[in-house]
Amino acid sequence: MVKKVKRLYRASEKDSMIGGVCAGIADYFNVDPTLVRLFWVLFIFGWGTGILAYLIAWIIIPRK
Repeated sequence: MVKKVKRLYRASEKDSMIGGVCAGIADYFNVDPTLVRLFWVLFIFGWGTGILAYLIAWIIIPRK
C-alpha cells in the first residue's frame, strides 16, 4: 500500500489574496483560510516578525 504524502504548497492565484501562503497553509491543515489570515495579522502586530516570516514563506513554499 502506498501512502500519499501531504505537501505544503502556496494556493493558486484564484484562491490567494496576496501570495497564497495563508490559503496554502489552511489547505495543508484543513482549516478555514480566514482563520490563518487572522492569526497571521495577529502575528504581525503582536510580535512584529510576521511580515518577514510571510516573505520567507512566500519565497520558500512552492506554488501548487
